[in-house]
Amino acid sequence: MKRRLLEEEHRIFQTAVRSFLDKEAVPYFDQWEEERMVPREFWIKLGKQGYLCPQAAEQYGGIGADFIYNVIINEEFARVGLGLMGVGLHNDIIAPYLETYGSTEQKEHWLPKCISGESILAIAMTEPGAGSDLQAIKTTAFRDGDSYILNGQKTFISNGICSDLVLVACKTDPKAQPAYKGISLMLVERDTPGFTRGRKMDKMGMHSQDTAELFFEDCRVPAENLIGEEGKGFYYMMNSLPRERLVTAITSQVAAEEMLRETLEYTGIRKAFGRPLKDQQHIQFTLAELKSEIVLGRTFVDRVIEAYLAGEDMGTESSIAKWWVTEMANRVAYQCLQLHGGYGYMEEYPIARWYRDIRVTPIYAGSNEIMKTIIARTL
Repeated sequence: MKRRLLEEEHRIFQTAVRSFLDKEAVPYFDQWEEERMVPREFWIKLGKQGYLCPQAAEQYGGIGADFIYNVIINEEFARVGLGLMGVGLHNDIIAPYLETYGSTEQKEHWLPKCISGESILAIAMTEPGAGSDLQAIKTTAFRDGDSYILNGQKTFISNGICSDLVLVACKTDPKAQPAYKGISLMLVERDTPGFTRGRKMDKMGMHSQDTAELFFEDCRVPAENLIGEEGKGFYYMMNSLPRERLVTAITSQVAAEEMLRETLEYTGIRKAFGRPLKDQQHIQFTLAELKSEIVLGRTFVDRVIEAYLAGEDMGTESSIAKWWVTEMANRVAYQCLQLHGGYGYMEEYPIARWYRDIRVTPIYAGSNEIMKTIIARTL
């Protein structure tokens, strides 16, 4: 089924991205998975190709591309492996905060480095005691002259080790009622005194995506690093989360498509009872069910992308997409591994990695239980 979203220039771009990844990522991805890190040299190559923050304005070094270019980057990187999703986080989740709410001076100072790959971005929301409930964060930042004194701890931070610039959610007014009115966002640079990184966390999957704990102890952050207005951080995050959830749906959809593609290849080669697996009726029915779910997911994801491009309010739809597609992709992973039999349990087969990697998608970007709560509010 041909995708209406992609114009000819998008398809040319897609071909270029895929060719680049075949040369610069695919041959090294297993090594990056073992090392639990995507090397900085790869980020610099991405910057030179224009694959970092392509949506940024030309005056800062971007190309002012429409969101379809970001979609293509996310999809092609996901086809290589979900461990590359730190790039999507950099492009689609964090940079837009700076682009939308940052001052002209902040954009001029930081965006060119984000576009070139010199500065890798991370966002620090989650804490040991606060995940989907962002109002419950404990990290504080109190004004002291021309600085803020930042104290607190963050956990499960993607790009946590490699990042040069971290967008930190903190409470500048811990006594505010309701609590969300006291939350602000500020940028903390790599070498800021009082900012330290904990261990590189040993995750079940997405191994090449470095994840870490971050600590702030009397960390003095210049006041000009505040993003937007003090006390408006929660509003900024709520406005940005639908895009994050859409990106999660986009990458999960691609994962499901890739798992089915690999399983079709395997079941065409593997024989049982004298016939290829995919020629046996039960296997055919299972594959037909998976194909149907995947096509339904693609149709809805593309519809939500269209809504985003049109500037429509797609908060509920992005939550539906995030919930349904991530759950669907996990069902696909289970069935595809089952169809690989014992070989699917071996690390040398890609389905084993997909099975591990996809499991986190119903958890991050707001758990699927939260997605259902958001959807329920509209009923």
